[in-house]
Amino acid sequence: MQDILTYFLKSDDGAVTVDWVVLTAAVVGLGLMAGLAVKPSVENKSNEIADSLAIAATYP
Repeated sequence: MQDILTYFLKSDDGAVTVDWVVLTAAVVGLGLMAGLAVKPSVENKSNEIADSLAIAATYP
């Protein structure tokens, strides 16, 4: 029983998993922040394009 406990306490497999979870969360968080930073500009440009297409569609 003591051998199993010693092996469990020395094992570092779970530590690698925690590192990957933290790294993945950081990448997702940075991606969301970047998306929120460009969202207003993309919306404005999209509206400008839609307005231009609507005006162009009214000409025969």
